[in-house]
Amino acid sequence: MMPDAIEREFDVVVIGAGAVGENVAGRVVQGGLTAALVEAELVGGECSYWACMPSKALLRPGTALHGAQTTPGAKEAVTRTLDAAAVLERRNYFTSNWQDDSQVSWVEDTGIELVRGHGWLTGPKEVEVAGLDGTQHLLRARHAVVLATGSAPNTPPIEGLQDVQVWGTREATSASEVPERLTVLGGGVAGVELAQAFARLGSSVTLVARSGLLGNFPEEASALVAAGLRADGVELRLHTATDRISQNDDGTLTVSLGDGSTVTSEKVLLSTGRHPALEGLGLESVGIEPNESGHLALSTDASGLVREMPGDEPWLYAVGDAAGKNLFTHQGKYEARATGDAIAARAKGELKGTPGDWTRYAQTANEHAVPSVVFTDPELASVGPTLQAARKNGFNASSVELPIQVAGSSLHSENYDGWAQLVVDEDRKVLLGATFAGPDVAELLHAATIAVVGEVPLERLWHAVPSYPTISEVWLRLLEKYGL
Repeated sequence: MMPDAIEREFDVVVIGAGAVGENVAGRVVQGGLTAALVEAELVGGECSYWACMPSKALLRPGTALHGAQTTPGAKEAVTRTLDAAAVLERRNYFTSNWQDDSQVSWVEDTGIELVRGHGWLTGPKEVEVAGLDGTQHLLRARHAVVLATGSAPNTPPIEGLQDVQVWGTREATSASEVPERLTVLGGGVAGVELAQAFARLGSSVTLVARSGLLGNFPEEASALVAAGLRADGVELRLHTATDRISQNDDGTLTVSLGDGSTVTSEKVLLSTGRHPALEGLGLESVGIEPNESGHLALSTDASGLVREMPGDEPWLYAVGDAAGKNLFTHQGKYEARATGDAIAARAKGELKGTPGDWTRYAQTANEHAVPSVVFTDPELASVGPTLQAARKNGFNASSVELPIQVAGSSLHSENYDGWAQLVVDEDRKVLLGATFAGPDVAELLHAATIAVVGEVPLERLWHAVPSYPTISEVWLRLLEKYGL
């Protein structure tokens, strides 16, 4: 620590002012504690400026246009393609033009102290901050330090990658122009969403994936997304390795694939997953060392408390992507609420030990009911385990599935194509998981999430009558096929 550092003390110090860090700090302040929030970039984090919000802003116009084009009466009135400049301008609006003034105002109005700079641990309950204005800070926490530093993109071992400039998801979601050709490397959620977004904005898109598309979802569901991408002109090169990337004399990039073929484009988007951003946080100073593979990873209890910490006094927590459990903004914010409440309760002596399942201090849903949506067209929405995962976890599980063919879907659009699955715990006769694929199925998901979290018996769930004519009628058809 520099001798002229400014020293201050707070009840809680949170490193990372993304959506998750904001929620932790807000929650502990609600609980009567003081909090400092440390951030080197924009307050609001990845989701607000480079992930959730801009990517969905890029996707929505294409989905709305396609919805009109597949509905008789509306399709005859639609004669134009997307206005790419207008879409990008709308994206700029949803990112507040990459200005965080409104989020900073929220932090200040909530009573949280914002410290702009890079923060790292220097000892138990101590955080040093190199301020962006050149000021050094030493922040001491009376009760807790929370790591909410998010995640960083993976860098795959591709020859030549270090010698060329490629897009990451940040560059793609903040792009000011639409490239004539785009190669997307990665078949996960971000890869497929951005592939479709840019295809509908006018790019000629090729998506390359080492394995299949959206491998964490049932094959029937991911197949519908693949069909939607192909319908938009996206060339899918699945189960294909990427060996090398090189730059040509005209500035374009050529990707050499494992099958001997090549793809040339103006831009290459690298979307090959993310990992917890834990480097440079000083974890070694408090006794946490890299694992056998040389990576830093944290294990947390139900309240977000880091298990690797030596000593008996709990003080270090990790939430959101930094905890490495579920890399979803909504789940990270859920973790933040539970962790913030747990910290406040421990400070007041109201919580001892590990909190019980499904209490306000526990992140129990992480183990049973994590909802996720792929915002492609068609959408893919799921909660809980797949059938294979449920059986692997020891459940006596069965499944029921069928195409989405109800009055609501036929009214929704011409040639509606969808698929739905329920995963059932046969011992308790409750829902373990659900998957829906099709246009606008994201709005079906919360009902499934409630059923899983509430462990609603199927015989009782049968009495939840879906309104007619809606796509939700598929719930009735699934339960009827199950035998109710």
